[in-house]
Amino acid sequence: MGVRSRIGSLLPRVILPQRSSSALSFSEFMSYFNYGSNAYSFGLNQTLLGDKETIDGNYLGHVRQAFKDDSVVFACIVNRMSLFSEARFQFRERTSGRPGKLFGKPSLARLEIPWPGGTTGDLLARALLDIDLAGNHYGRRVPNGITRLRPDWVDIILGSESEPNDPAGAIDAEVIGYIYYPGGRNSQRTPVTLGPSEIYHFAPLPDPEAAFRGMSWLSPVINEILADKATTKHKLKFFENGATPNLVIKINESERTKFLEWVKTIREGHEGPENAYKSLFIGPGADATVVGADLKQLDFKVTQGAGETRIAAAAQVPPVIVGLSEGLAAATYSNYGQARRRFADMTIRPLWRNFAGSVSRIIDAPGTSELWYDDRDIPALQEDQKDSAEILYRRAQTIRTLTDAGYEAESVVAAVDADDLSLLKHSGLFSVQLQPPRPEDPLADDPSAVKSLDGQPMP
Repeated sequence: MGVRSRIGSLLPRVILPQRSSSALSFSEFMSYFNYGSNAYSFGLNQTLLGDKETIDGNYLGHVRQAFKDDSVVFACIVNRMSLFSEARFQFRERTSGRPGKLFGKPSLARLEIPWPGGTTGDLLARALLDIDLAGNHYGRRVPNGITRLRPDWVDIILGSESEPNDPAGAIDAEVIGYIYYPGGRNSQRTPVTLGPSEIYHFAPLPDPEAAFRGMSWLSPVINEILADKATTKHKLKFFENGATPNLVIKINESERTKFLEWVKTIREGHEGPENAYKSLFIGPGADATVVGADLKQLDFKVTQGAGETRIAAAAQVPPVIVGLSEGLAAATYSNYGQARRRFADMTIRPLWRNFAGSVSRIIDAPGTSELWYDDRDIPALQEDQKDSAEILYRRAQTIRTLTDAGYEAESVVAAVDADDLSLLKHSGLFSVQLQPPRPEDPLADDPSAVKSLDGQPMP
């Protein structure tokens, strides 16, 4: 089987039209894999016989049934997106493995204006939505920016030297490319083959069942989302039926026609919100019994609130940040600040770090620097900036104290940066002896010299 046929074996079993001009040519696609010179010494046919990692088919379900149809999920994702999209990106110097100052370069324009009219915030918002709903975000490098690829239309192509027939389970499996299906896998349009050097893949939550694919945080809480939707529908039905308890009415009537007349009369006069709070009158031989429970008896707030909290926990958003009832019940100004800090430090900053590392594949960093996020101008994190300034002040005080104690200045800075006092080197001088001693006074030991009250020689 030829190489082109092997690539075709990875695509849908349909008659494909002529390749579109937006796709890579065959020679360009092959050039990304450097065959015959290093790792892929077994030849073209074996290496290109790859496998695919395809996103689960629940992407549209997450979009339509969770994000667009459940207020708790929507609120969690919007809160994540609101803070995540506030960051900017800079390069960060690295000296001897230690991070240094942030600086900008023209090559960052790809992130600053990813597409016409787009901003860094727009790119980050799209990336966050993709990983929340699909677990994966893909971006393609184009001459003047970045093109976002819909995640459920992308397959990851794997290859292996040792097990070319089953690369997904091979110990040396690696990504050798991507396949993008414009309009979806059933669109009958030509799939586009893409090389790994022109695609970045952002997947902060790994899928344990795949080597490279990510998973959505919505997957573990599907039942909670369904329960939340069910309780919301229950509340709606409660009000649609008059916000009154359910009744069982016993009618002592054996004739079918008269029985149905009773049912029709009661339903017309006592069902629905327009008939709420009306008095119920029944004739001889009829008996009304309350069944079921109202919202108070169900402890409805606690019932629904517990599910909301579990959804927020899966999203790694404190309930008080989202505005959920259980979070607000225990909210104060102090613990709101603690919740905001936990949200920033444990949820958003790791996502920023991961995104910077992922997108660095298509951004050329100068020298030994690295792509990094810049959160210094985010209003929600200004309190953190205040704390950072206080920490810097304490470090400066420590440096001064150690320097005044006679340690060499360079070793003091190194020890404070590394949090390792063993790096300190002492100068051998202490306290006032840090200054060179003054010349000895020739009259200091002359008992005949006239001295002032403070012991100094008189002129």
